[in-house]
This record gives sequence, C-alpha cells and structure tokens, in this order.
Amino acid sequence: MLATVISASLLGIDGLLVRVEVDSARGLPHYSVVGLPDAAVYESRERILAALRNLGFEIPLRRLTVNLAPAGIRKEGAAFDLPIAIGVLIASGQLRPSAENGVALAGELSLDGSVKPIRGALVIAAAVRAYGVERLVVPAANAAEAALVSELKVYGVSRLDEAARIVDRIGSPVEPVPARPLAEAPSEDGASDLSDVVGQARAKRALEISAAGGHNLLLVGPPGGGKTMLARRLPGILPPMAIGEAIIATKIASVAGVLPPGSGLLRQRPFRAPHHTITTAGLVGGGHPIRPGEASLAHHGILFLDELPEFRRTTLEVLRQPMEEGTITLVRAAGAVTYPARFALVAGANPCGCVAHFRRFQLR
Repeated sequence: MLATVISASLLGIDGLLVRVEVDSARGLPHYSVVGLPDAAVYESRERILAALRNLGFEIPLRRLTVNLAPAGIRKEGAAFDLPIAIGVLIASGQLRPSAENGVALAGELSLDGSVKPIRGALVIAAAVRAYGVERLVVPAANAAEAALVSELKVYGVSRLDEAARIVDRIGSPVEPVPARPLAEAPSEDGASDLSDVVGQARAKRALEISAAGGHNLLLVGPPGGGKTMLARRLPGILPPMAIGEAIIATKIASVAGVLPPGSGLLRQRPFRAPHHTITTAGLVGGGHPIRPGEASLAHHGILFLDELPEFRRTTLEVLRQPMEEGTITLVRAAGAVTYPARFALVAGANPCGCVAHFRRFQLR
C-alpha cells in the first residue's frame, strides 16, 4: 500500500514543500529512505520504530520504502520523523489514507513517542499554506509560532498517537491553536533605554542620531567608560518593528533555532553581540546544514562588535557585502542560500596607545 503525507523542508528562510511517500510491499523486513536524505533522516528509522513499539502500534514486518520528493534536493533535519511515522501507519493499514485530508506534519520523535520541538516551524507553516494545505500538525512547543500564519489550523501535539488521531479524524482530543491577528501580537517590554544613563551627553546624542538615521556607530573610550552599557540601550530607543519586519526576524530566529519555545511573533528589535573569537561561518552563516549567522540574526536590529580590534581581519572583511547590499549569499556544493542581513553596526574599542602618543606630539 502506498501512503502520501505532506511536509516541508527549510531552504534558507523559505520553505520547500516535500511529499513523504511510504510504500509497504511484500518481502523481507527492510527500511530504506531515498530522496537525498541527510544522516538525521537516515537515523529516523530507529526513532520511528521505537516510538511505534512503545505506543502500542504494530510494527509492519514488510519492505518499507520512504521517498522524499522532490528527490533532487537534499532533505535535512529530524522534522521528517512525524510525517514518516504517520506514513508508515497509513501504509500498514493502521490509519486511513490522509492524502485528501489536507494535513501536513512536521516534528521530531523521541523513543517513547513524544514529539520534540523543531526549528523553522513558522517557515514550514507558510510553505504548506501557500500550497493550499488547511491543517498543520507540529510539536506543542512550536504551535504558537506556526499559528502566526493566517487561514491555517495549527494543532500542537505532544505524542505521536495524538497526531495519529488528528490525521484519522477519530476522537482527536487536540483543538487547534487559537489564531491571533499579527496586528494584535503583544510587543515585548523591558528593553532598557537612555533614561537611566547619568551623564554621557555626547555619547547619548550620538546614539540618538544613529537610531534616527540607521547609521553605524563606533564607540571609543577607556575600559569601564560605559561603551557596552550604552550600546545595549540602543534598541530601546529604536522604533518598534513593523509587521513585515517582525515576521522576517521571527523566521530567521526560527530557522537558526534560537526562538524561545512557545513564543510567537518577535516585536523587539534584535541585539546580537558575538564574542571576538567568533568564526567567519558564525558571523555570516554556514555550517552543515547551513544556518544563518549573527549578521542575519541582527536583521532589522543591532550587531554589536565589542573590542573591535580583537576580531580577525578576515572575519570583519566578510561584513562588506551585507553592509552594502543587506543580504548574504552562501554558495556551497549543495546549492546557494540567501539570508537577509540589514543591520546597524555598533562597535566598541579602547583607545590605541599610538593615538595618545600622536596627540602628545601635536601639543608640542
């Protein structure tokens, strides 16, 4: 029997619709995955079979073939655990076929059958809704994030059997997460501003000019002079993000896996302050799988580089393109990914001894 389940994969901050096809055929028990899966997808076999066994489902002693279509694009991450498990249940006759039900699934499984959070739930939700899917099943920790997509019923589940009931439309105890219009999403409070800074009139004036015009800023002063303290208060005097800006910032944080569980739309402008030992990939993005770096996480916000002279020159050089174009394009053997990266650069540095010597020479 052939089962088809809808899911999605991450491609930058966009989603790629993936059809999870599971075929159950006669033959010796065997499990294979095709469609350019990565190691995490290959290892899903042990997680899925253990979850089915521990929840009391029948383990099909047949030849199972899983195809992730389109087959020409690499699939990464453990978010395919849940759709593959549901596909196995449908292909083995334990659930009714759901291809016509308009249900998409994404989630990582534990060995006991619980569903763990994933990254990029908002991107996945937007991708499946654009395809015309009306219902989406995600981990409970990602439900509020995915519910930001309008005209999509989002179900947050904690166990595999809950997802099975939703797909089968039989006695599902899970209700859709209430959708809240983006305009009603609460803004985050608690951001520090310049009201509690005593003195530093010139520095505060510089911060106000930077905030008003989106200018880059360099703070130079002796250690303990308040450079970091002033920089951290810059987001507090910036205007709140518009809805479109907040959606993009939330997508980037979700894809990077730094969005707090259970959180919805981010309304406070990001402030990123990487350590000076950061690598080039950590600053602009990269790795395997490719993830956004600190420059993209600071999109529509502040990128603060404290102790600027301590950063490697090659690391600083890669900021030239995003500061000029507002985007970062990462080209790898598996393909190219473009991340947005339009930020205000704020740097801090201590005075150089040679500068002080030069000033003394001028006074003479």
